[in-house]
Amino acid sequence: MIRTTLVALAFLTPLAAEVHPLTLRQAVERALQQSPDIVLARLNQQKAVTGIRIARDPFMPKVVMGSGLAYNTGYPLNINGDPPSVFETKAVMSIFNLQQRYVLAQAKEDARTAVIDETAKRDDVTYRTASLFLDVLRLAQARDMAARQVESFQKVSDTVAAMVDSGRALKVDADRAALNLARARQRVEALGLDTDYGEGSLAVALGYSGDDRVRAVDSEDKPGSLPATEAEIVEQALANSREIKKLESQLQAKQLLLSSYKLSRLPTVDLIAQYNIFARYYYQNVFNPRRYQANNGQIGFELQIPALNGSANSGQAVRAALDITGLRNQINNTREQIKLDTRHAYQDVKRGETARDVAKMDLDVTRADLSVSLSRMEEGRANLAQIEQLRMAENEKWIAFYDAQHALEKAQITLLKEAGTIVAALR
Repeated sequence: MIRTTLVALAFLTPLAAEVHPLTLRQAVERALQQSPDIVLARLNQQKAVTGIRIARDPFMPKVVMGSGLAYNTGYPLNINGDPPSVFETKAVMSIFNLQQRYVLAQAKEDARTAVIDETAKRDDVTYRTASLFLDVLRLAQARDMAARQVESFQKVSDTVAAMVDSGRALKVDADRAALNLARARQRVEALGLDTDYGEGSLAVALGYSGDDRVRAVDSEDKPGSLPATEAEIVEQALANSREIKKLESQLQAKQLLLSSYKLSRLPTVDLIAQYNIFARYYYQNVFNPRRYQANNGQIGFELQIPALNGSANSGQAVRAALDITGLRNQINNTREQIKLDTRHAYQDVKRGETARDVAKMDLDVTRADLSVSLSRMEEGRANLAQIEQLRMAENEKWIAFYDAQHALEKAQITLLKEAGTIVAALR
């Protein structure tokens, strides 16, 4: 009967679908390679690194070559501040610009924030993948247990029908047994559909086609027990929190930006070099031709001292100061929320361990009762209907145990995510 049920369930999946059996570690590894969220975070990281090059641009030498050749009549007029030239070359580079130095430091801090954000995305993807994997695994276990229950209900139904034929049971007893059998079959069908959808969702999350299915393979690589105390877990969560590190990096970037606004009144010094080739006919009618020199050059420094900066820098400074205050408050609130969430996750693990142990004890007692009843049946003191009722009870206890185990594993991966160690634990 189990084989027939599983074969029927196999036809629920598309015929062209490919099944990929994966363990939890294999699923996490593939998710970390194929996740669009991680790819997007890496692109943002590369953009932030490019921002460093942009902020460093004023300190890099820039050379411009061209010509200022133009028709002149009378006095040789300047073109863009330079005398008319057959050929000219200019070189400019900032030497002293503290405001831009802080802008460059801010760009480097933004790049560090992008790295932290990419790491946080890896944690989120790992958590979502592990959670979905455990859900699919639990659905498959429930489906298989329900299939075994169908066998037990079928035997009970056949036994009651025989008792009705022999006059030892009422017709309503047979109807009740048939109803229980129909409900069990309906449960198998529903769990089969849920399992198929879960396997398809897991396949899409791992980068496979929507027609493919990922078969969750139970193994020993699931999250294990966490021996650390609650205080140690909370301390570890605060130390590893990607959210706090990201906020602190953003705070540092805002502080650097505020410093750059405050330094806008300081002078700047640029290195300037220039070379020009003049044409004689531009100057022969204005200057002494004997003192004409075709090749001309200069090198020196340009000092600029801001006199009136306007209101933009002061306004930007006030805005940055307000952002800094907001980020500090956000960091404090985040720390307290992480403490609360981590303690709650730790308590969920402990609660889950207790529930699993109780479910295991309940299962052991039911299995012991079944063993005793089997011995009694051999002695003629128990009938098949009683045995099958105990087998159905055993299946229900197995389902309760699997549910408790599943809840515990979900609580464990939640705690690993809060502690910031989920990627290391599941890879």
